[in-house]
Amino acid sequence: MKMTAAKALLQCLKEQGIDVVFGYPGGSILPVYDALCDFPEIRHVLVRHEQGAVHAADGYARVTGKVGVCMATSGPGATNLVTGIANAYMDSVPLVVITGQVATTMVGTDAFQEVDITGITIPVTKHNYLVKNANEIPLAVKRAFHIASTGRPGPVLIDLPKNVLQEEITYTNPTDLKLLGYRPTYKGHRSQILNARDLIMKAKRPLIYAGGGVVSSDGAKSLKKLAETISAPVVTTLMGIGSFPGDHRLALGMVGLHGTKYANKAVTECDLLIALGVRFDDRVAVDFKSFAPNAKIIHVDIDPAEIGKNVRVNVPLVGNVSTVIESILENLNNKQEDEWLELIEEWKAAYPLRYEAGVELKPQFVIETIRELTNGEAILVTDVGQNQMWAAQYYKAKGPRTFISSGGLGTMGFGFPAAIGAKIGSPEKDVILITGDGGFQMNMQEFGTAMEQGLSIKIIIINNSSLGMVRQLQKFYCDGRYSAISFHKNPDFVKFAGVYDALGLRVREPGELRGALEQALSTDGPVIVDCIISEEENVFPMVLSGRPLNEPIEG
Repeated sequence: MKMTAAKALLQCLKEQGIDVVFGYPGGSILPVYDALCDFPEIRHVLVRHEQGAVHAADGYARVTGKVGVCMATSGPGATNLVTGIANAYMDSVPLVVITGQVATTMVGTDAFQEVDITGITIPVTKHNYLVKNANEIPLAVKRAFHIASTGRPGPVLIDLPKNVLQEEITYTNPTDLKLLGYRPTYKGHRSQILNARDLIMKAKRPLIYAGGGVVSSDGAKSLKKLAETISAPVVTTLMGIGSFPGDHRLALGMVGLHGTKYANKAVTECDLLIALGVRFDDRVAVDFKSFAPNAKIIHVDIDPAEIGKNVRVNVPLVGNVSTVIESILENLNNKQEDEWLELIEEWKAAYPLRYEAGVELKPQFVIETIRELTNGEAILVTDVGQNQMWAAQYYKAKGPRTFISSGGLGTMGFGFPAAIGAKIGSPEKDVILITGDGGFQMNMQEFGTAMEQGLSIKIIIINNSSLGMVRQLQKFYCDGRYSAISFHKNPDFVKFAGVYDALGLRVREPGELRGALEQALSTDGPVIVDCIISEEENVFPMVLSGRPLNEPIEG
């Protein structure tokens, strides 16, 4: 079948089951946008900025488990994607990113809107392609999807020169996907599975440490079964939130710098740590040498590079987290260590998450009320900063792919476009964005996208007229010398919603909150709820640099 390479590209996307693409057109990628007219089954979401496209594709991928797709033109279009690509890379999110490029005859001449995007993105992609032969596009696309979605997921970029896109080719569906050196391991080694079983059966204080790998492997049901079989409490990373029901009797919440004190104490006091799909990053293992000092460690991860990278482990298990958990369960008997569980309950009672309720509107109360109104079953998307930590502490998500947040890169401005992608990926669910006045302003232009697409996203702005997390760090690490953290001229977010003929609400007192949230949730279309809180509000608990994990400031 004869067709242009641009049409062949879209045909490949169609065959991969892609029905939505987030993008922004331009000169070099014009042939693809022209060909889109012939593919009405592919929905194109026109964002207001290329960073919005990649974050939206990211949010879509996280809630659906599918590969997210975005595209942009060459030069600034491509470079505007880089932050989002790095964000997806750090959090192991499967994306295929398509960029236009100047004609092959112009590559290397510093042509208008030319940039070496494959060179720029080498450190933040699983793989990338600069396709100079039009006949190679179908194979490159199919391999890109294979690489992005298998093993440890991640972003793959395909850079396509304009003249290559315009060439006519004979389209064939490639079947040879052999990639030398790329053979992800999915099943854990049998002897190591038996070693893991032995450690679990001998442990008196077992603890499960669950991360994003549980979610990406669709291992939430297996994790719950493991925890209940051995009666092991579960702590999660930020990326692992939702992998285990937040309201379960064995749930200890998030661990780490702003984790619950009882979760951090459990890590410090356990004698066996079952680490599932985690990186032992510095937000949790604040001091690698003293992390889980009394524990033997089982580490399950699909990426062998992560095992032993930061923390020495006793039983390394390379494989798909869900598959490995099921293999371990085949060799386990039910067990329960009553003294350990009683101690955990004592810690929960002694060190609950708490805040001072009063006449002021508290961000913790905002999250708790949202949780109550949605029963923890909405998709909660966060931005980055204090709003993110309050959401992680108080929302208690019930299921996987319902708590969407930027983890490894900590990208402010991620939240709103990611919520757009999440709503398109799961239109039947309530999608609620928790953001700050700083993070929201980084990509607030995407309100136009949300309106145009008719997306009922509820935007909850935790508004302290400042960069709250930076302010908090300056309080503790700079002796309270505050520099460049206050916004003296924020927009009126209620009026901003009104500019788009959308509903905007403002909440200043606790008694106003429930009614405003109920109105927002019952309103069709995007709604902004501007929640005014004190600039002095801090996130607690907080583990200061150099302090043990189990000795946080409690506020």
